[in-house]
Amino acid sequence: MRDSLNDGWLRAAGLYRYYRRGPQEVRAVDGVDLHLPQGEFLGIVGASGSGKSTLLNLLAGLDTPTSGQIEIEGVALSSLDRRELAAYRARRVGMVFQAFNLISHHTALRNVELALYFNHTPVRERRPRAVEILERLGLSDRMDHRPGDLSGGEQQRVAIARALVKKPDILFADEPTGNLDQDNATQIVQLIADLNRDGLTVIVATHDLAMMQRHAHRIIRMNYGRLVEETAVRPGPGETS
Repeated sequence: MRDSLNDGWLRAAGLYRYYRRGPQEVRAVDGVDLHLPQGEFLGIVGASGSGKSTLLNLLAGLDTPTSGQIEIEGVALSSLDRRELAAYRARRVGMVFQAFNLISHHTALRNVELALYFNHTPVRERRPRAVEILERLGLSDRMDHRPGDLSGGEQQRVAIARALVKKPDILFADEPTGNLDQDNATQIVQLIADLNRDGLTVIVATHDLAMMQRHAHRIIRMNYGRLVEETAVRPGPGETS
């Protein structure tokens, strides 16, 4: 484990996220310090309810901490107003979810195009960029299909294309293989690892430790909202073995 957070491109310091569930206080994230160099593949592992998804949502700007600080390139997310935070999510962050979250009545191509609407990409650029990323992910013959006509693996590839078409700085994936069979899960994680090797910074939250041991640079384990273990799997960006 590194001695300081100061070398982090994305950093969290003293991060807490508490909320109430009836009379009970839930400590979903409970005093987390974290750093992430640019270009790293970080795996966050833990059982259901360990806080990994909440931590992912905080880092992606989808949720607000009870206390603590999150910075990217030295800029605190808490210093951003609502419009600036929305721009951070729309332009710098790509999100992939377990449930795919595709719009059922739109084609694969239209689902990907819509991501460029929300970050104000010029209209003339949207279709070519959506086509390009779908072709890159092996979906050139599935673009006109709606989600219900696609396999689970194909739907997750469309979801990844939707995240990538914005050309984000960082990809967050929350249990991206949770709804897939083993063969499709292996292909999706390999795809994410390939994207990381191309330079994309990646954070994956998952219960699948073995998958992260095969692909991540570093793994942190969460339990009851706390980081309880950190393991370096292979040299990260800029490091030597």
